[in-house]
Amino acid sequence: MLDEFMQGFANAREVNLMRIKEAKDQGGKVVGIYCTFCPQELILAAGAIPVGLCGMSETPIAAAEETLPRNLCPLIKSSYGFAATETCPFFFFSDLIVGETTCDGKKKMFELMEDLKPVHVMQLPHLNNSQASLELWVGEVRRLKDRLEEELQVNISDQDIWEAIEVINQEKRAIKAMFDLNRADPPLLSGMEILTAAWSRSFSSDKGEMINNLNGLVEEVAHKPKNGRAKAPRVLLTGCPVGLGTEKVVRLTEELGAYVVAMENCSGYKTLELQTDTEGTDPIVALAEKYLSIPCSCMSPNPARLELLESMIEDFRADAVIDLTWQACHTYNIEAYEVGKLVKSKELPYLHLESDYSNSDLESLKVRIEAMLEMVDM
Repeated sequence: MLDEFMQGFANAREVNLMRIKEAKDQGGKVVGIYCTFCPQELILAAGAIPVGLCGMSETPIAAAEETLPRNLCPLIKSSYGFAATETCPFFFFSDLIVGETTCDGKKKMFELMEDLKPVHVMQLPHLNNSQASLELWVGEVRRLKDRLEEELQVNISDQDIWEAIEVINQEKRAIKAMFDLNRADPPLLSGMEILTAAWSRSFSSDKGEMINNLNGLVEEVAHKPKNGRAKAPRVLLTGCPVGLGTEKVVRLTEELGAYVVAMENCSGYKTLELQTDTEGTDPIVALAEKYLSIPCSCMSPNPARLELLESMIEDFRADAVIDLTWQACHTYNIEAYEVGKLVKSKELPYLHLESDYSNSDLESLKVRIEAMLEMVDM
């Protein structure tokens, strides 16, 4: 049964592509998003399908470099390259693109992308613990609601938003329950299985079906025998987002005999404990409060990330931490210093890797990861 669940998640992109095409043929609307700061609830409340567009392939980067500088983050170049070369069907089907100012590279890239599609950019405050920041972000969430209503020709009611909030809350709980399976010793899922299931939700055209599949996976795995797996180093991965196509560090770590028990990054655990409060009277304010709490490295200062990492090290019984930074991602690269201090204070091995989307450094990565694993006290 586990293999069947995982195959379903692995096929989610292709299956949902056909569903989205069918929905478009029937007049449905699609909104492309690039970041966890985008409130998907508003898109669902508008009756549209949210789809993730972050590029996780090296293939379109050469085309992107005809416009963008070479020494730019590969995620930005890959994302723009897919759009510019018209090789991402999800971008093609999108009626509106929602961006955000999480980094200088992305916000300038979105200016260029406006020549390709309608783009709405949310202006994100980089201080998340002040009233002024919250008020600014509440305004940005309201502005997105207005743009969705205008672009998609719909009216979004508060009730629509509250219903969508409950759906996303359920999805977050289901994904978190899947990650939390790996608090067990030995872990119940491999890092690649976690990554495959978590990443597939970016393309889901049916949130209810995705929630049921995640809950089904948790039910299936929670009852499988826990014996028969060798004792091995438990590695926590943090840093930049990782998806299918950019999983080389996860794959290498597990090929070297370790378990990648959890991923703290924004494509992993970073947002899963954040639930939208349903006790208030204004769903826009509730959404703004939740999304502004995301401990992304674009926040300054960003103590919540260190707090999350510290709790994850304990909860997932990590023996070592790998911090992966994509080339030219300055905020994560600088935060690596504080992350390293935290991990070393726990007397655990710490490895900071800076890489790109190519496979040219596989051997050097392998050597460095292997050397770190040899430091684990088993």
